[in-house]
Amino acid sequence: MTLRRMPVLTALGVMALTGLAGCDKVNDSPGSGGTEQGRYLGVGVYSPGRLWAQMLRADAPKDPAAAVLADDDEVIVVVDSRTGEIRQCGNLSGYCVGMNPWANPLAAGQSAPIPLTKHAAQLAEEDRQGVAAAVEPDPAPAAKASPAP
Repeated sequence: MTLRRMPVLTALGVMALTGLAGCDKVNDSPGSGGTEQGRYLGVGVYSPGRLWAQMLRADAPKDPAAAVLADDDEVIVVVDSRTGEIRQCGNLSGYCVGMNPWANPLAAGQSAPIPLTKHAAQLAEEDRQGVAAAVEPDPAPAAKASPAP
């Protein structure tokens, strides 16, 4: 190798390394897995309950071909990370309802520890008693079946 080619090869090597150095750059675009996150965060996608189609809409679509609440087969739930507002939107109708649990302070009885009418142990005991009662035969039908003297 001649000394004339040495600076050219060195320059090409430096350019190649500089180009490769950018390969470790983190992509911060939404959905890229970067450190930045958008304003709206997905909570989940759920099946609409029976009551979803029962909501009254002031802005019901006029076009008979437009999807209505009963056509929604998924409800998409998101939270606004700036305000705390939670929205539920139908996937076909596009209709959204929302609530903001942070808009007002919690009322008495809504802060932990929460008052309960029954505790988990009490409910479990009721379940056990209910199962036991269902398994034990009822003696009353046998008494009714015996002939009267």
